[in-house]
Amino acid sequence: MSDRRNFMKKAALGTIGISTLMSCKDLGVESTVVAPDSSTKKVRKPLVISTWNHGLPANEETWNQLKNGASALDAIEAGMKIPEADPKVRSVGYGGFPDRDGKVTLDACIMDHNSDCGAVSFLQGIMHPISVAKLVLQKTPHVMLSGEGALEFALSEGFKEENLLTAESEADWKKWLEESKYKPVINMENHDTISMLVIDEDGNISGGCTTSGAAWKMHGRVGDSPIIGAGLFLDNEVGAAAATGLGEAVIRTAGSAMVVELMRQGKSPFEACKEIVERIYDKHKNHKDMEYLQVGFIAVNKNGEHAGYSLRSGFNYAIYDEAQGNRMEDATFKMEWEE
Repeated sequence: MSDRRNFMKKAALGTIGISTLMSCKDLGVESTVVAPDSSTKKVRKPLVISTWNHGLPANEETWNQLKNGASALDAIEAGMKIPEADPKVRSVGYGGFPDRDGKVTLDACIMDHNSDCGAVSFLQGIMHPISVAKLVLQKTPHVMLSGEGALEFALSEGFKEENLLTAESEADWKKWLEESKYKPVINMENHDTISMLVIDEDGNISGGCTTSGAAWKMHGRVGDSPIIGAGLFLDNEVGAAAATGLGEAVIRTAGSAMVVELMRQGKSPFEACKEIVERIYDKHKNHKDMEYLQVGFIAVNKNGEHAGYSLRSGFNYAIYDEAQGNRMEDATFKMEWEE
């Protein structure tokens, strides 16, 4: 009862806004309360948020680009090219783990504040798929190009075909062939898709994703990363979200689009990420993928409020803003994960 009295006292004093109704189950009261009205909050800008440890150098470059007057799309491209070209990042671009046929296949997408977007999937032999995705947005009437068509487009735009399979990744692939068992590994080396969300100096939101996908996948497999609405989604009037983890689970639930939709309904970035992770858990708790399932989301709303939430522990993300600079934060999670 004390919680109820405290809540009613706050409501009477006007410390709770009047913008959006939501359930009050956390207070143990079958009632409705209203979410704080954030319409008058000052937007935190610019802001860059991206997934995993390799988000730090990507954020750094993206931030520098923004500060030097680059557009958000150009800044995202520049930032993401860093992990794409780093052979030590084993799940993005050059040096990424190959599929079961020993081929490094790439997926990427990018989206701007006007909801224009470009994507490539199952692209091979091109160092920077994020750059090709940006050109799909800028130079074609389409959203996604795939496989041979994506490669032909990249070559026509002056990209050079290169071998992306490093000696280290090839050795790991040959070792895997000894047993040839496909089983995704949770938080493998703390490396996964890099997804990035940006609020620029004007308060506009853009985002991007790039990945070499799941190690030892079937040749031709495409995950959530290039799919607008799954791996990435934004609405410039509301906010943005991006995913990491097992792409199949994100695709099944249109994860990033659902996070944004919940923010449209008044949820905070944290509440929205948490609810969709809970939904994925409910859909998969008796599923064959559950043993190795990890999914995480990052989200930012129009005010620059941000959050991350994952199914299992171990997910972290990088944030860069004017006040605190570039740093890592550990996401809140539903389940503890032990190796």
